[in-house]
Amino acid sequence: MTGQAVLNFKDIVKDPEVVVLVAEADQQLAVLGYTEHGPRHARLVAKNARAILVALGADGRSAELAAVAGYLHDIGNVVNREWHERTSALLARDILLRRGMDYREVAQIMVAVGNHDEKSGNPVSDVSAALILADKADVHKSRVRNPAFVKFDIHDRVNYAAKHSALTVRSDERSITFNLTVDTSVSSVMEYFEIFLSRMIISRRAAAFLKCRFELVINGARLV
Repeated sequence: MTGQAVLNFKDIVKDPEVVVLVAEADQQLAVLGYTEHGPRHARLVAKNARAILVALGADGRSAELAAVAGYLHDIGNVVNREWHERTSALLARDILLRRGMDYREVAQIMVAVGNHDEKSGNPVSDVSAALILADKADVHKSRVRNPAFVKFDIHDRVNYAAKHSALTVRSDERSITFNLTVDTSVSSVMEYFEIFLSRMIISRRAAAFLKCRFELVINGARLV
């Protein structure tokens, strides 16, 4: 009966439809020349979204919903990159209802997934704020598909230059810090800001929604 099941992250990851959608969405982005958006990205975003809420003392169920939203947030790329966050939310709705998830929880995940993109999204719930922060913090060289193109594409270059990235939540200080180590011989810090400024702005708003201060540290220098 629809609206009864308690679904967790581990249930969603193993769902056959989700497996296919994540893989096919990533394949389409590969053809278009985008960085990796497959299982690695989905798992990392899910893990960090959950960790953010756990660190801030949220209830366990909210943290679990953040993990589910994190894993499903990019499946809409299987249809088109444009407005993928809205398509992702609708696809997630169908999957979660099929699995019998509680209607209210389905709605919470739709809200989070539909608001994760910096072009049109907003942190409107704890789950959505955690998803935004986790998604925007995944900057790393492992996301670059073809290092040979790094010198031609600024997005690949910035990601390839990121040797280390981590989110740190300090609940006692109410701060969320994105710490990034950049190889400036590959990409300058200025190039990072050129393409990621809008992502940092929505990250700061997401942190504020969680009643936290957002900090950006690159190569040991606190920039935000």
